[in-house]
Amino acid sequence: MIQRIQSIFFLFASLALLALFLFPLVHGINVDGVAENIKIDGVYQIINGQPARTVSFLMLTIITVILAIVPLVAIFMYSNRRLQLALAYSSILAIIGLSFWMSQTVQGVLHGATLRTDNYGIGMLLSSISIVFLLGAARNIKKDEKLVKSADRLR
Repeated sequence: MIQRIQSIFFLFASLALLALFLFPLVHGINVDGVAENIKIDGVYQIINGQPARTVSFLMLTIITVILAIVPLVAIFMYSNRRLQLALAYSSILAIIGLSFWMSQTVQGVLHGATLRTDNYGIGMLLSSISIVFLLGAARNIKKDEKLVKSADRLR
């Protein structure tokens, strides 16, 4: 049901995860004299004035797509609030794991180069933003459950 607020939260959580493909995790890093941008799907270097992917993160890409689809699936589970709640909480745990994996991947690619605060991209924040949206969806699912239980008591 699209008119429920938790559906909007699930949609925004999914869009935040899909936005990881648009925004870099880390940008403007000089590793061995070559400028690199690190996105969720790989490392991009400027070669002959054009950005080219030099290293691919296939498993990280696949897991990110799967995690972005889960909130979309949860939208259509509106008749089963318990399942929606379970999907929201399991997605939060999986996104925390994804965030840790992303940070370890970035550290592995840097080969000892130091990061400054101006090198972090918006992609590092997007997983946290999706967790906030999933928490909002879980809160509203609980509100709906409480409302249904109170209506059942009145019958």
